Amino acid sequence: MRYLPHTEQEIAEMLQAVGAEHLNDLFSTIPDSCCTLQQLDLPDPLTEWELNEHMSGLAASMAVAPEAKVFLGAGSYDHYTPAAAVQLLSRGEFVTAYTPYQPEVSQGTLQAIYEYQTLVTRLLGMDVANASMYDGASALAEALLMAVRVTRRKKVAVSEAVHPLYRRVVNTYFHPTEFEVVEVPYGKDGRTDLSRIGSLEEMAAVAVQSPNFFGCIEDLQAVSERVHTDAKTLFIVGFTEPLAYGLLKSPGGHGADIACGEGQSLGIPRSFGGPGLGMFAAKMTYVRQMPGRLIGQTMDKDGRRAFVLTLATREQHIRREKATSNICSNQGLCATASAIYMASLGGTGIRGLARLNYDKAEYLKTAFHDAGLAVAFGSPTFNEFVIRFPEGSEQTYRRLLEKNIVAGLPLVRYYPNLKDHYLLCVTETASKEDMDTLVREVAS
Repeated sequence: MRYLPHTEQEIAEMLQAVGAEHLNDLFSTIPDSCCTLQQLDLPDPLTEWELNEHMSGLAASMAVAPEAKVFLGAGSYDHYTPAAAVQLLSRGEFVTAYTPYQPEVSQGTLQAIYEYQTLVTRLLGMDVANASMYDGASALAEALLMAVRVTRRKKVAVSEAVHPLYRRVVNTYFHPTEFEVVEVPYGKDGRTDLSRIGSLEEMAAVAVQSPNFFGCIEDLQAVSERVHTDAKTLFIVGFTEPLAYGLLKSPGGHGADIACGEGQSLGIPRSFGGPGLGMFAAKMTYVRQMPGRLIGQTMDKDGRRAFVLTLATREQHIRREKATSNICSNQGLCATASAIYMASLGGTGIRGLARLNYDKAEYLKTAFHDAGLAVAFGSPTFNEFVIRFPEGSEQTYRRLLEKNIVAGLPLVRYYPNLKDHYLLCVTETASKEDMDTLVREVAS
């Protein structure tokens, strides 16, 4: 990090330039009742090298790869990013680009978003994608609201196998509305129990996640056929790991009306939980009900290819009552990162990487099974799976943390019935030696 403090002389010169005598004069418009008049209890200032040492100490207290062996996914995944993608993204034209309201001076930004949209539709098998959204959770909530607008119905169904934090965001969105969120239980195989969906006559949409929170691959074809027995109900497929669709049939291939989720694993570092990338795609039939913005391709007056902001359905652009969302925006730099990542790997590379992730996860799952530990669900999985640890798993988990091994995510916090169950994740970054060590430590 940079260490650039201002000297007293520099501060005085800046105050003089703006016509102020003291720093407090800059805040004179704020009423005293809104100000804290007491001194803040802040630590003493540090020198540059003291600050670096302090930050290094804080960093060392956290279990972070590659120093720690982290078998934790649950919506945020550790993948290698090609050096070329990192280098391209660091270009100033991408880093400083802002919302492309003026197409005549924003062709580069518009083209980057257009390329991102194109790659997303190909990966998800959908007709049209928007310029991205904040993250996967808000994308799912916006998809359900979109279904309400399309169908004019007041109920939506969400599988309990959808990421718990995504469902929490959905409930936050829907709580102040007149609409109802119904949760559909998962079955013994870890997949959504279709028999519990119930009547679809009042349902605007049914949303499932695949691979779901347990890593289980949902039978999307069966869900699609069940949902589409009602002509109006929309089928929404969510995801936290889009890389899976390099190996699995896409949501669009199963008849999904909307596909949405988190794109962090496509070239975006984990960064302790953010920023993320909300991917959002749909059938062309519903394009005018999509939230966010959409970039299109056209021709300029000289017959050259050009890009424009084709749809912008936020309240900043149109009447509030016509807006499809008033808080969603696109993650421009993150979307560009994922576009560069997908283009760098290409279809063959994404497919090969997905296969590698699948094979490594299967190796670890089989190793746990051979060591006598129970695999919780029998459904096929991708990247993640649930293992039931022996009794006293809390002590085992803490013991492994002391050895710099993060043995997955304890599920009891989100699913009280899954005590001693842990969600483990493997990507291409995990070595055979690390996986063997994890199994040996848990089984001992």
